[in-house]
Amino acid sequence: MILGVDVGSTTCKYALVDGDRVVAKAYERHNTKQAEKVLEFLVNLERDHGLSPGRDRVFFTGSGAGLLAPHAGAKAYQEVVAVAAAVEKLHPDVRFVSEIGGEDMKTIFFTVEGEARNKQVLMQSACSGGTGTFVEKTARKLGVRTEALAEMGYGGRTLHKLSSKCGIFAEADANSLVKAGIPNEEIIASLFEAVVYQNLSTLTKGNTPMPQVLLLGGPNLFFRGLREAWAVHLGRLWKERGVELPAGKSPEDLIVVPGDAVYYAALGCVELGGAEQAGTGVYAGVEKLRWWIEVGQHEEKKKAGRAALWEEQEELERFRAEFVKPPPQCVPLRGDTVVIGCDFGSTTAKAVCITPDREFVHSCYSLSRGNPIEDAKALFRQVREGIGDAKIVGLGLTGYGKDLLKDILGADCAVVETIAHASAGLHFFPDADCICDVGGVDVKIMILAQGTVVDFRLNSQCSSGNGAFLQGVAERFAIPLGEMADRAFSAQAMPQLSMGCGVFLQSDIVNQQRKGWQADEILAGLCGILPLNVWIYAGGLNNLHTIGRKFILQGGTHRNLAVVKAQVDFIRSKMPHSEVVVHPWSGEAGAIGAGLVALEWWKAGGRSRFRGYETIESLTYRTTTSPKTVCKWCPVDCQRSFIDVEFPGAEGRSWSKVPLQPGWQRVIVNNSCPKGLVEDVDEMKLVKAEMETTKAAYPNVADLVRKEAFRTVHAAAR
Repeated sequence: MILGVDVGSTTCKYALVDGDRVVAKAYERHNTKQAEKVLEFLVNLERDHGLSPGRDRVFFTGSGAGLLAPHAGAKAYQEVVAVAAAVEKLHPDVRFVSEIGGEDMKTIFFTVEGEARNKQVLMQSACSGGTGTFVEKTARKLGVRTEALAEMGYGGRTLHKLSSKCGIFAEADANSLVKAGIPNEEIIASLFEAVVYQNLSTLTKGNTPMPQVLLLGGPNLFFRGLREAWAVHLGRLWKERGVELPAGKSPEDLIVVPGDAVYYAALGCVELGGAEQAGTGVYAGVEKLRWWIEVGQHEEKKKAGRAALWEEQEELERFRAEFVKPPPQCVPLRGDTVVIGCDFGSTTAKAVCITPDREFVHSCYSLSRGNPIEDAKALFRQVREGIGDAKIVGLGLTGYGKDLLKDILGADCAVVETIAHASAGLHFFPDADCICDVGGVDVKIMILAQGTVVDFRLNSQCSSGNGAFLQGVAERFAIPLGEMADRAFSAQAMPQLSMGCGVFLQSDIVNQQRKGWQADEILAGLCGILPLNVWIYAGGLNNLHTIGRKFILQGGTHRNLAVVKAQVDFIRSKMPHSEVVVHPWSGEAGAIGAGLVALEWWKAGGRSRFRGYETIESLTYRTTTSPKTVCKWCPVDCQRSFIDVEFPGAEGRSWSKVPLQPGWQRVIVNNSCPKGLVEDVDEMKLVKAEMETTKAAYPNVADLVRKEAFRTVHAAAR
């Protein structure tokens, strides 16, 4: 018998063949334990199907093949070579192959010249854009279950712009769509669009994929919408480039997705192995692989890795004694008046209720449901349950959802995030020199002087140093959020991970998995590298001495004690006498800051326009994104979304291209500039007047210099 094993970045597959008959095959996730999963496969095959050392032969491919194949006596093949071998045998008429894996993509062009059949191979493995992980990660963020994701369609959906080149940028784009209230079905369809676009734009190098087309890999097999997107784009491409299709055939007829699409690399190993000399790849049994798992990989990791998050148990205990404290408690509500601060972030929604005496009487903290309006409904149900019929005299909002929700909820203050977080930090630590807030997808570093923000650093594009990235890796490892710190602290060593871009870091994690590093150790490594990403990569702060000596750590990511340990060690390694504290309400800091700003507004005489619990609970809304919503105020033609919310007394917009009847109010989102917020000419005049006022107050110095330079030249010429 011949066994082909595909050790991929997220899954392991095998196909055991006896002659021309497939005896057994399996496809399973390895959860970073590639060697253990391969050992499990081999033990089961020996027991159930008689795989025998010294008699049968074994051949490996995939990202983990080079490391593991020698331990089983196997020969390793490059995975594209293996896939091509299977395709040439099983599909001699195919001219183009796209295989999408967990973290890489491959395309193969077959051309026929006489009797010769040539192939051109293109592969992307450094960036997760356009891969299965790219789709699954965003779907998890939206709360879409794997079963539902598989059945979600592409055709007939309104599509939105998502970055296809970079998985991190695509996640940022998805965040923008979520806060705009775009339905999950449209975001997922846009993801499928981005995957196909990335494959056709990056991995074809200008070549035309000719029919027949073969789609391989788990995403192509399991995601119905992705297959639909392929058919639409290939049909459009063939029409544009004048490719004549066989009579009576549609693009769908010329795209093949076999039922065993995930096994082609393993089947290719069998095909290639069958042509090898008899003594090649003779199965050596499981003992050497078992030794590698139990002993060898640990010895190798000691040489290649670094110390864990702690060196001695006493060090860890001292850290716990300093930073592990009872969670803060809200005080009972003694009066009947409160101000509410809400933070609608990228991954969570938080609310804090504050009395006029600045006492915290209630707080809520929940994961985002993927729609800001639904998040608001859920949050205010908890608020009402917590404070009963207390009078709400002010409402402050911050976070990604503030602009959308301000008018819908009747908020009094929409607070910029840096101001909100600075207010929350200074409320508890008025002598702070620096506030470091690490959230779901951004990092905010605020440098203070005498209680005022004098400088700040913000990184809102790359999530390599942030909570969402850590959470995504933990979810891939099936580790609950509440266990992340303990699992990271349990590691005796951790791999050397690279600082910087989240995509490259993701690739680095895959490489460490191949070397045998386990989930706990990789999580420790991620926590260990986070301070470099925060302070140096995101903040551009190489010299912490210029900041001051008292640092506040806040934001939901600092609920993770392993992250706090890494942060404290990094800061104190640069400044041994610095004081580092964790905000007592770390995750709720943004909401606290928004509430404090709203409290000051109320004390200055403001009268709240909060719409009330019943109005929020009964909110009815609809979202429209179509050619009629495109902004036409300049040649860019930005796509916008109209979110129409039903309110008693709202005037409607009967004159709009998308008419709105009385009793409904419109919020315009996804605009690229202030002009995109309006539809009417009179509204535009007001916007332009405001822009001119701002321009006059803050002139473009470079433009003034240019005008002055040319004016001087003309004067001299005269």
